[in-house]
Amino acid sequence: MKSEEVVRGMLYLSLTVVGVPGNTAVIVAFLLALYQEHQLLPADAIVLHLACANLLVVGVRCLLETLATFRLVNIFGDTGCQGVIFVYRTSRSLSIWLTFVLSAYQCLSIATPGSCWASIRVLVARYLAVIFLTLWVINTSMSSAAIAFSLGSRNDSVNMQHSINVQFCYVRFPTMQSKQVNGAVQVGRDVVPMGMMTLASLVILVFLYRYSQQVKGLRSSSGASGGAERRAAKAVVALVTLYVVLYGVDNGLWVYTLTVRKTMSSSLISDLRIFFSSLYAALSPLVIIATNRKVNSRLRCVVQERPVQDKATTLSTV
Repeated sequence: MKSEEVVRGMLYLSLTVVGVPGNTAVIVAFLLALYQEHQLLPADAIVLHLACANLLVVGVRCLLETLATFRLVNIFGDTGCQGVIFVYRTSRSLSIWLTFVLSAYQCLSIATPGSCWASIRVLVARYLAVIFLTLWVINTSMSSAAIAFSLGSRNDSVNMQHSINVQFCYVRFPTMQSKQVNGAVQVGRDVVPMGMMTLASLVILVFLYRYSQQVKGLRSSSGASGGAERRAAKAVVALVTLYVVLYGVDNGLWVYTLTVRKTMSSSLISDLRIFFSSLYAALSPLVIIATNRKVNSRLRCVVQERPVQDKATTLSTV
């Protein structure tokens, strides 16, 4: 095995090792909260959905790339490439849009009670399932090109023009124009939520700065509420910052691949794109675990209960 293949496999393995357990832990924590409380707050439901999308990104793309790189399992035939790229693109874009929905909802949550923005927040909470379904339909439709144009790498018997080399697969477009149009749609799907979530985060930061100035030096019960708002804002701003940095690099590399008229013989650029976009899916659960008290408390209870159960099992066998 070549050294570059080993490095590639280890990078995808690191994303798998971090992303799969991290997102699974977040999902388990919220499912425990749902079981115990019989409901989830709208913000928690959004984060749960985000963790599910991120788990799909890491599990479907990074795990399968790792297995194929180390020649353990390789499903990247024509059908495998179509399925993997379709699910990856859909879950990746869902992750982006759900991060925007989370930042927008957090922005609406600081609105003054009785205002029109507070009414919008109530509507968002009421029709959250409809929003999720709409995002699934839109992003699934926009990822359909992967089914039409993806091929296994064994088809590289001739030089395929207007194609994107993704190591084990090729995404072959019929013309250069169709390649550029599809690429522009993908970039727009990322840039639009990026701008909106950045704006929402700025609104949150401005509000919290003004709020901190108003209550500065005062000791009252409102301090706890301010602390909770600051923690929620830090979590959202951290996720948005992580998204802007990583997906900014991803989209920059994607635009570069669209400007290259000849199919690249190396998949290095595509590998870097997938790595940076999957890095968000792998690291975001760590941000959620570190900043979300509900997730923290549920995971802590699970960790604390296991030694007790193990001890009880040991005593029963003595």
